[in-house]
Amino acid sequence: MYIIKLKTILVTGAGGIGGVNFIRAVRLIDIQTKTDSFIVGVDSSLFYINFPDVNVRFIVSSRNSDKYIPDLLSLIKKYKIDFIHPQNSSDAKIISSTKEIFEKLGVNLYLPRLSDIRPDKFEIYKKLSVKNVSVPDTCDIKIKSDIVRAFAEMGSSLWMRAKSGVGGRLGLKVNSVDEAQCWYHLNIIQKRAKPDEFILQKYLPGRDIAFDSLWFNGKLILSYARERLEYPFKNISLSGITGTPSVAKIIHENKINSLGIAAVKALNPYPNGFYSVDIKEDSNNKSFVTEVDGKWHTTAALWSYAFAKAFNNPVYNIVNTYLTLGYGLKPSYDIPKENLFPVDFFLIRQMDCGTILKHNKEGVTYRIGC
Repeated sequence: MYIIKLKTILVTGAGGIGGVNFIRAVRLIDIQTKTDSFIVGVDSSLFYINFPDVNVRFIVSSRNSDKYIPDLLSLIKKYKIDFIHPQNSSDAKIISSTKEIFEKLGVNLYLPRLSDIRPDKFEIYKKLSVKNVSVPDTCDIKIKSDIVRAFAEMGSSLWMRAKSGVGGRLGLKVNSVDEAQCWYHLNIIQKRAKPDEFILQKYLPGRDIAFDSLWFNGKLILSYARERLEYPFKNISLSGITGTPSVAKIIHENKINSLGIAAVKALNPYPNGFYSVDIKEDSNNKSFVTEVDGKWHTTAALWSYAFAKAFNNPVYNIVNTYLTLGYGLKPSYDIPKENLFPVDFFLIRQMDCGTILKHNKEGVTYRIGC
């Protein structure tokens, strides 16, 4: 295995769940390959910045502030940063839009193209439809009366959601025009959304599946798929979806792998970086892509950390491969392009209880810790 002599990595959103687990995965690389990474963690939260295992931590301005990029540039110069990992898609979009500034300073970036990061969900629907990728019937809602048209065309029940954002933003199952219009009106008057920010899609009651993939210059490097089984605090969410699952299971299915790959290639025929795909199934087990995005799913680094730690195998550590390629190096180990992780393993997590990796049939359990 190639030993990456990592120097200094800046991780944005370091205090969030995804950022904390990304950094855990880097620290595991250090242990397993006897390297010593210097990590600068930044976050806009005075409280959450205390979580990650970093060498130095800083509060930076909000990503919506004009001071955000200058804050990052100041740290890059001070600590001679040579790699930036923007954990969440909002940070990635901003950094991608100004990448020339960072590249002039010798900073490595491994990001999808700007238009692939957090794309408009109706635009996703149109792009995938043209490429004959299976997507649910979808209507663009620009004004309130479009809701009537959507129900007339697609029937009931429908899934209403915002065109942008993550974590199931403003998602709700609606069974009638009245329900949809009430949800639409409430979110507009409470200023959570603008009138043209919604779409309505055919409601899909079947399995909830995530496909994660890493690409390099148009070539698939690795991928895996999992079924989401439970969400934390689902009983206090109107939709039952709270962004990131508390229980999920690794699956090996050719139809899911093929659909995930096709979705990414429909978004960009020459993908580069990490891409996530959300897939839902109908009552007849037919699969539909509901989203494809140039971002890391929140638990991608946690799956990597859990398997690499449990099996003491750095090949399972997606973060290791990502950084190797991001530094312009070639992995010296074989990586399966599909089904990276062993099948039938559950990842079980909940607040303050750590993480469990458990095999469905063999009963093997690994307590990964917090």
